[in-house]
Amino acid sequence: MRWVSRRISRRQQVMLGAIPVVALLLTYVIAAAIRHAANPADRILPLPGAMASALWALAAQPDPLSGNFLFWADTLASLQRLGLGLGIAMLMALLVGLLLGALPPVRATLGPLVVGIAVIPPVALLPILFIVLGLGETAKVALIIIGVAPVMIRDLAGHVSALPAEQIIKAQTLGASSWQIILRVALPQAMPRLLQATRLALGPAFVFLISAEAIASDVGLGYRIFLVRRYLQMDVIIPYVAWIALVAILLDMALLAAERRLFPWAARG
Repeated sequence: MRWVSRRISRRQQVMLGAIPVVALLLTYVIAAAIRHAANPADRILPLPGAMASALWALAAQPDPLSGNFLFWADTLASLQRLGLGLGIAMLMALLVGLLLGALPPVRATLGPLVVGIAVIPPVALLPILFIVLGLGETAKVALIIIGVAPVMIRDLAGHVSALPAEQIIKAQTLGASSWQIILRVALPQAMPRLLQATRLALGPAFVFLISAEAIASDVGLGYRIFLVRRYLQMDVIIPYVAWIALVAILLDMALLAAERRLFPWAARG
């Protein structure tokens, strides 16, 4: 059987997906052991025990100054910013994307503006956001919105504009107005696409979140990473990076599960 026709069971998917992860972990452990054998004080590649101890101190022991469990406080702060930014971006993508995709006059008017904003590197706008909006939460959330919303809008608008013309013609034949076509024809087919676009936006959203927290924040995953880098605390940085990756994977899985549950006819895996 050719590989392009091979069907992979769920168990095989899990086993095959685990191979590169286990290989990467083994490679790291071996490299760390070699470095520590040559220099027991090496801090570049900490051993798993050192990372576990550092993470335990942040997650299970309250901070002497604030009394907070720093690991969980950082996670909660970052998730709040990420959730608010992605939520607003999803709402904007749905509203603007529907209008751009379904109404040619709106697309001709606002399309170039959306494209112009989408091609601007969002991180380049960070100083402007901090000057205009201050160093508080608003600027951090705004960076996430500006970073992902235009791309999501373009994706959703392109999907709506590519809907089969037969659907639009049939709706018009039945007497549907433009708004009825948007609500009854375009919206149901745009919703699963919105979840797919959000899944693709998770990675960039985390980039913008960490960038904003690294520059101006006193709590958050990005703030902690850039704080401890001054002291070469790789035993904190690596677990935090791994935690960010795990959180992103869990969010992606949650969005995929929601797509399959709510729109089984559109889910592709």
